[in-house]
Amino acid sequence: MADRGRALVIGGGIAGMSAAIALRGIGWTTDLCERDPGWRVYGAGITITGPTLRAMRALGILDAVLREGYAADGIDVRRADGAGLMAIETRDDALDGIPSAGGILRPVLHGILSRRLLALSPRVMLGRSGAVVAQDEDGATVRFDDDTTGRYDLVVGADGIYSATRQALFPDAPAPRYAGQLCWRLMLARHPTVDRRTYFLGGPVKVGLNPVAPDRMYMFLLEPQPTPLRRPEEGQHAVLRDLLRGYGGVLGEIRDGLDAGADIICRPLETVFLGSDWTRGRVVLIGDAAHATTPQLASGAGMGIEDGLVLAEELAAAGHDVPAALPRFVERRHPRCRLVVDGSLEISRLEREGAPPAAQTAVVQETLRQLNQAY
Repeated sequence: MADRGRALVIGGGIAGMSAAIALRGIGWTTDLCERDPGWRVYGAGITITGPTLRAMRALGILDAVLREGYAADGIDVRRADGAGLMAIETRDDALDGIPSAGGILRPVLHGILSRRLLALSPRVMLGRSGAVVAQDEDGATVRFDDDTTGRYDLVVGADGIYSATRQALFPDAPAPRYAGQLCWRLMLARHPTVDRRTYFLGGPVKVGLNPVAPDRMYMFLLEPQPTPLRRPEEGQHAVLRDLLRGYGGVLGEIRDGLDAGADIICRPLETVFLGSDWTRGRVVLIGDAAHATTPQLASGAGMGIEDGLVLAEELAAAGHDVPAALPRFVERRHPRCRLVVDGSLEISRLEREGAPPAAQTAVVQETLRQLNQAY
């Protein structure tokens, strides 16, 4: 395929790798710089919705995700004591036969994406960061932290919620803000009674379980807190045990088994939404750099993957004319990403206010119904 243009992707996470894969797919020479020299990923399991699985199919990684992760339709909703409350069916013809939900370990997904990308022979620069230092009508000049420079037709800022690209080029953009909850994640062996997403509602906090492999699952717990606490890692198991007090069934078993060796991650939930303009000349922000969401709709990764796919689609449709393609990209992505951010924050509000389970699940169902439509 003829070389259609030269792009730099800043950031080697889910959104950045997805954009690089999609750009290589339309014939663009693509460099990717990642500041972590080990190209590592931290975190536990993540939930994947049907629309995200559909985007993974377009990216060419769906078979690997289904093989190395876990997929199942529907959501089981249980009371705090563990008794069944309702079942939410999530199968949708709009997904064209793709499972409506699943889960995967974040490091496993990172490995799948990186293998897919490297097979396309991009230039990957690890332990490097870059900043746009000049632009003109023909391209953008980037200076890297080793004092070398590069010239690009397109620069994609995929450097996360604390994006240095956003801070440099969008000085008036809002800063990330705390969303009023701490998210606890606990990795553990899959319980035989948990074979799909399972939520526990009606208790003091929202808790969920999701399989991420045939033999693994993770638990999440959303703790309301007025300020973004960062507790010491030692003793976290005791705090989590207290938060699970009063829960029964499988959660009671998990609580009683917590000890100092538990695999726990606890982080404040933060969000940012850039507004209606994610571009500066030949630079565009994608993923968490433009629209970081809280996890209530399990769609953050999916929105980042879709960003990469749509960016490539619009470049190809515009004859690889960057100034023509970028406004159309934002026009397509803005309302869909706003739906995810606003919907997630609305569910977060209902959770913090102790709204009835039916009110919470109604927002989930309606928003996912809209997301099931083509991006």
